[in-house]
Amino acid sequence: MGLVETEGLILKSYGLAEADKIVILLTKNEGLVRGVARGAKRLKSRFGGGLEVFSIVQLSYFQKEDRELVSIGNIELLKSYFEKASEPNFFESLAYLVELLLEFAQPHDPNEKLYRMTKACVDAAANNPDDFESFVVYFEIWLLKLGGYLPEWKVCNVCKKELRENEKTNLQINFHLVCSNCQKGKNDWAISSAKRHILLAAQHYTPVKFLEFTKNQKEETKEISIILKRLISNVLGKEIKGEKKLVAKS
Repeated sequence: MGLVETEGLILKSYGLAEADKIVILLTKNEGLVRGVARGAKRLKSRFGGGLEVFSIVQLSYFQKEDRELVSIGNIELLKSYFEKASEPNFFESLAYLVELLLEFAQPHDPNEKLYRMTKACVDAAANNPDDFESFVVYFEIWLLKLGGYLPEWKVCNVCKKELRENEKTNLQINFHLVCSNCQKGKNDWAISSAKRHILLAAQHYTPVKFLEFTKNQKEETKEISIILKRLISNVLGKEIKGEKKLVAKS
């Protein structure tokens, strides 16, 4: 492939040998990229502070077709969230998002929508650190939607009738909804219209508008969060470690 230039968000970095670092980025044009930043651990490294987690950078790297790890050349820091990263809510929420991205994003598979959505969520989290649950829910909804896993909550999964605004619905084991006429079990999870609106609103609003929309719907947002995390665990076949920390803080 040769030389590649793209914008990216640094998800992780860790040491390699004495002077180098492995850097994992979600990039705008090339999807998930893992690369070696040679000399990054030296005091006078050319990378400077451009390898801090959650930084937005412009980078160039060289890729050989037979190697997964690329060789990172230059990195220009575009935006840093270094100061915000010291805040527990921000760091733990973003660490959870990073775990999800490492599971769902594919190496060298361009997905500009995923990149733009992630970038917008990081920025919203930095400016609204106390609303971590709402922007995490927003991210989970869009991650599932872009991956083709988000259930359709506009129609009954059995009779396919469009659900009325205030109609009572219940959640099936496959995470789809059924109307009251099609409900079979008495102990199904009831989903109110307010909860349905939260799932639908996220698909039309920016992260900031979604935070405003859910401001007075904390309990409904929390319940949607529980459902989404169960769905994600079902898709991946395992729990995400960072999920337990967020649930404990809720």
